[in-house]
Amino acid sequence: MKKLLALLLCLMLMIPAFAVAEDVEITLWTYPIGSWGNEETVNGIIANFNAAHPEIKVKVQYLDYASGDDQVTTAIEAKTTPDIVMEGPERLVANWGAAGKMLDISDLWADTKDDIIAASPAVEAACKNGEGIYYEYPLCMTTHCMVINYNDFEAAGALQYIDEATHTWTTENFLKALDALNEAGYQPTAVVYCGGQGGDQGTRALVTNLYSGQFTNADHTAYTMTSEENIKALTLLQTLVNEGKLDADPGIVAGDEIALFCNSTISIGFCWNASAAVSNKASLADDVKVFPMAFPSDDGVPELQGGIWGFGLFDNGDEAKAAAAKTFVKFVCDDPSQAAASVYASGFFPTRASLGDVYAGTEKAENGDYAIFMPFLGDYYQVTPNWAAQRTEWWNLLQRVFAGGDVAAEAAVYETNANK
Repeated sequence: MKKLLALLLCLMLMIPAFAVAEDVEITLWTYPIGSWGNEETVNGIIANFNAAHPEIKVKVQYLDYASGDDQVTTAIEAKTTPDIVMEGPERLVANWGAAGKMLDISDLWADTKDDIIAASPAVEAACKNGEGIYYEYPLCMTTHCMVINYNDFEAAGALQYIDEATHTWTTENFLKALDALNEAGYQPTAVVYCGGQGGDQGTRALVTNLYSGQFTNADHTAYTMTSEENIKALTLLQTLVNEGKLDADPGIVAGDEIALFCNSTISIGFCWNASAAVSNKASLADDVKVFPMAFPSDDGVPELQGGIWGFGLFDNGDEAKAAAAKTFVKFVCDDPSQAAASVYASGFFPTRASLGDVYAGTEKAENGDYAIFMPFLGDYYQVTPNWAAQRTEWWNLLQRVFAGGDVAAEAAVYETNANK
């Protein structure tokens, strides 16, 4: 109750700073972050907001990851950007923020910074640039993981190779599990998808975890795929594909791979998280028992790719709309009657420690089980420059490697292009 009263007081203090005129209309563009890509869900959130702020109208446009970036780029060039966009630091901070297109929203952090840091210091660090200017106000976060069909592993005698309590395994045991699945006739075991950037967090984590490699240098200024550890990992995957123990497909992305897992075609999926568990529940074949896993690592201690999502404000030169946009963002993220529901809609976890488990006692209660992976959150390297171009270079690298290219040479090409 004390926390609730304190939060209410903070919100009351913030109101004068964001006072808006009557009948202001703002636009929100949102990428499909869990149910934030669902019109009915978002309309419900806006209705809650309008109950408190009838003077602010919110128009929404829904983006996807196939064309969304192009739509934003076109809007920037035409000077028709939305007032608010919902996505992660790689776009809000490292891309549009670095290009000078976003508003400094450091004022939004005044009363919640400590609560956010308590949830994860990595979140606070990722939401600001090198000069300490905040371009993102975070709502939710997750660690991406992989997934296995428990039933297939049990039938193949491969459960001995995973730690069921911690949902972790070593690289050595991952290889033993692949052998057991193949020998038991579970083929294809898994597919390394490389038809585009969709779900590339899974393939990146697969490569870097196998031998504890790093995707970038420590200060996030360069991509480091030519390290000894990463070359070793790519070579191993190439060998496994050549031996028929894994498949690689240049024609599919993560969504296609998830469908293959859900319909029981493959026993292992490399693109999974708490939100995916909920959104794909209805499509699971009867013989699929979902068991999420961390990526295999040589030392058994994974470093998982993280996801952080929140809101940024484009600098459109309209102070009234900017104030209204800030009011909306604070309501969605911090209002005591709305914040938990906003996170719940994402399927991920709150970036405020005070919110606790937003899934307990709900139909998404199993989402809380994925919190076991949060301590394995690794470096948030998506803020490295040239991120968007790097993503294209990444799946092109995988295609060349699995087409038989020399691993070291192809990694050098990737690194040269990604670091331009």
